[in-house]
Amino acid sequence: MTTAKDDVRDLLESLPDDSSLEDIQYHLYVRQKIQRGLAAAEAGQTITQEEAARRMARWIDK
Repeated sequence: MTTAKDDVRDLLESLPDDSSLEDIQYHLYVRQKIQRGLAAAEAGQTITQEEAARRMARWIDK
């Protein structure tokens, strides 16, 4: 199991040397969101495509 610090090191190594702090923050944000989404999926905390479409339709109709 890797630590968060290991994940950050790996991310930094994969980015170009001229990456800005904003670039790094963005990639950390995206990685965190993906990890949370995968954990939610593994825990069964997802909805079907049909349910998502139904919810979106309510937002659009407003």
